Amino acid sequence: MSIQNNLLEIKASLPSNVTLVAVSKTWPVDDLMEAYNAGQRFFGENKVQEMTQKWEQMPKDTEWHMIGHLQTNKVKYIAPYVSLIHSVDSLKLLTEINRQGQRYRKIINCLLQVHIAEEDTKFGLDENELYALLASEEFNAMENINVTGLMGMATFTEDMQQVKREFMHLKSIFEEVRQQPQTLNLKPKTLSMGMSGDYRLAIECGSTMVRIGSSIFGTR
Repeated sequence: MSIQNNLLEIKASLPSNVTLVAVSKTWPVDDLMEAYNAGQRFFGENKVQEMTQKWEQMPKDTEWHMIGHLQTNKVKYIAPYVSLIHSVDSLKLLTEINRQGQRYRKIINCLLQVHIAEEDTKFGLDENELYALLASEEFNAMENINVTGLMGMATFTEDMQQVKREFMHLKSIFEEVRQQPQTLNLKPKTLSMGMSGDYRLAIECGSTMVRIGSSIFGTR
C-alpha cells in the first residue's frame, strides 16, 4: 500500500467532524509530499528542529502541529509558522508562547495537554492544575494565545477498556471546560486524542482530532 492509498483509506473512514493530523516525524520530505499531493495539509512533528527544516521545504499552505513535548526555550523557533501546539503542559510554557505571539503580532493556537494515562512517562496537567491555570489572572491576561481545546494520550496498553476509560475521562473534562465562559483566549472546540492503534476508539469517545503516523507512512 502506498502512502496515498493509506491516507485516502483512513480519511474515508473518518467522520466529517474529525481532523486528521498526519504524524510525519522522522519521515523525509518526499514522503510528506506524497501525502500532501493526496490532499493532506495537517502534519504533526515532535521535534522543533526537524519541523522547522520541513516547514522551510514544504508548500506554505501546509499546517504544522507541534505534538511533542515543547521546551520554553524552543518556542521562538516555531512561533512564526506553527498552526497548533498540542502539548502545552504548564503556565510557564503558555506564558512564553504568549510572549512570542506578541513578538510576532499573532495569536498562537494551543491545546492544553491533560495527563490521563496511568504511566508516569506522559506529560500533562492534572485536573486541578488545568482548572487552576484557566482560572488564573495570568491566563486571563494573555492576548496572543487561543486555547482551542485539550489533548491527551492514553496508556500504552493492550487493555482497550482501560484506554476507553481514559478517553472518556478526558471527554468529561473537555465538556466541563466547554461549560466555562468563552473568552478571547479560550474557545474549546478541539479534543485531540487517538493515534494509529486507538483512533477509532478515540472517535467513539468524542475525539475531534486524531494523530496518525504509522498507519499512513508505515513502520520503520
